[in-house]
Amino acid sequence: QHQRMIGETKMNKASSRSHSLFTIQVDGKISLIDGDGDFDFTGKLHMVDLAGSECAKSAGNDKSAPEAVARERERMNINRSLLTLGRVITILKEKSLHKNVNARIPYRDSKLTRVLQESLGGRCKTVVVATI
Repeated sequence: QHQRMIGETKMNKASSRSHSLFTIQVDGKISLIDGDGDFDFTGKLHMVDLAGSECAKSAGNDKSAPEAVARERERMNINRSLLTLGRVITILKEKSLHKNVNARIPYRDSKLTRVLQESLGGRCKTVVVATI
């Protein structure tokens, strides 16, 4: 949490300026009952806190302030990764309904979707919790 970037905007005094991702990986080995070997398994838990999207007008970045350029870049990167995540989820849903089978899934368009690729499109159980 100490490395998490926050900054003040017109909408929020302590606005999150980045996504936060915490991953736990568990590797295990179980000996089979009949003694024929071992069963290896792996599990991952990704906990993601997404920064909220921002409209340029409502963010209220003062263009004359020295940190305005960096703040604008942060805003654009946050919005780009959220847009990519939305596109990935939409295309995966369409593919599951056999509507758009040949569509390219843009995992590599964002660091966030690249890291979450296994969880989003793999043989995983995914739960999304949204708070407002």
